[in-house]
Amino acid sequence: MTKKETVCVIGLGYVGLPLAVRAKEKGYNVIGLELDEEKVKTINKGVSPIEEDFLHKNLPIFPIRATSDEKEIRKADIVLICVPTPVDSQFNPNLGPVRGACEMVAKNLKKEALIVLESTVNPGVSEEVVKPIFEDHGYKIGKDVFIAHCPERINPGDPKWNVTNIPRVVGAFTKKGLQKSQKFYESIIDGEIKSMKHIREAEACKVVENSFRDINIAFVNELAKSFDRLGIDIKDVIDGASTKPFAFMAHYPGRGIGGHCIPVDPYYLIERAKRAGFDHKLLRTSRAINNSMPSYTVELLQDKLNEVKMPLNGTNVGVLGISYKANVDDDRESPVYGIVKALEKYKAKVHTFDPHILKKSSCKTLETILKKSDAIILVTNHREFEVVNGELLKKYGIKIILDGMNVLDKNEIEKSGVIYKGIGR
Repeated sequence: MTKKETVCVIGLGYVGLPLAVRAKEKGYNVIGLELDEEKVKTINKGVSPIEEDFLHKNLPIFPIRATSDEKEIRKADIVLICVPTPVDSQFNPNLGPVRGACEMVAKNLKKEALIVLESTVNPGVSEEVVKPIFEDHGYKIGKDVFIAHCPERINPGDPKWNVTNIPRVVGAFTKKGLQKSQKFYESIIDGEIKSMKHIREAEACKVVENSFRDINIAFVNELAKSFDRLGIDIKDVIDGASTKPFAFMAHYPGRGIGGHCIPVDPYYLIERAKRAGFDHKLLRTSRAINNSMPSYTVELLQDKLNEVKMPLNGTNVGVLGISYKANVDDDRESPVYGIVKALEKYKAKVHTFDPHILKKSSCKTLETILKKSDAIILVTNHREFEVVNGELLKKYGIKIILDGMNVLDKNEIEKSGVIYKGIGR
């Protein structure tokens, strides 16, 4: 491979856009295919539509050409499919975007092009869904087209790990396809690129990574519920357990899990294994526990309101944070929506503020939401909320704060006379 080859990235979201910019930085000709015309216009101005330090810094320096014209795929030697793979209301994987992208590529394919699926899928999708689409269009895999899978790995807002250095795994249908894909990723990523023996193994890696986190978070979330009744501070216990230098990895409880990976990926394996006759009981239980946390957070607030003889019905509750993670503008699968739904179920008056997602905030400043609220739920630990302390809460007459991330100074807040409640604290 030479760095004069053309790369087409399909889907310029949180995965595709950083990847496209990185490929451009490394000398490839890059085309970004995106159906959202407004996003296309923004990117072509050298402006990132996504709040991400890597993009804000590098997109103006290494601009890519974005387009919505699928015929541009014909120019590409390498096509990276980075479309979302959501789950529906019944938690069944929706492979519609993947199928649509593959059909689009198959209709506009350059001979001997390398196609890499980056979208997270359950084991078997490359064989059962992707490969047949290209074969139905008359392509012979390993001769007319090379197909590989390299599951995306991103960590939005992480100052250390990003698209440039996170190690990756890759699998393909043929030896030549594996070699081509490995060479490409080694040319743009500074981290290790591990070849898997089978494309199904590469698919399974991503699901296992996020299921591991989901299970461990479910464990500490269940402990938090238990310790709330036992009068034990779970944060102190986890900090204590972390002093063991081996065989323990600290995870902390919270108001629920968000993002497009951990709350979604386990379902891919659950549903695919079910079709093969296996029931992932542990994964199902973990998902149920973590899905319960938004409602549990509201229950904790209700308990504290009861202590001061205030009903949740009619109480002004301020919700700090909409995004699922600190210092990003990504609200996919954010637990805030479950929290707001539970608050509205009990007829609370809900106010929201997120400095990173103002268009979805009912309040546009921290001061405004504090003035309107009797109680506060901290959902996202943005840097802008580091100023929240007992003195500030007391100033605005806040009676209770529910710390959904266990990041506030409990002792300082309680000394100010404001009631503090954390998850498991």
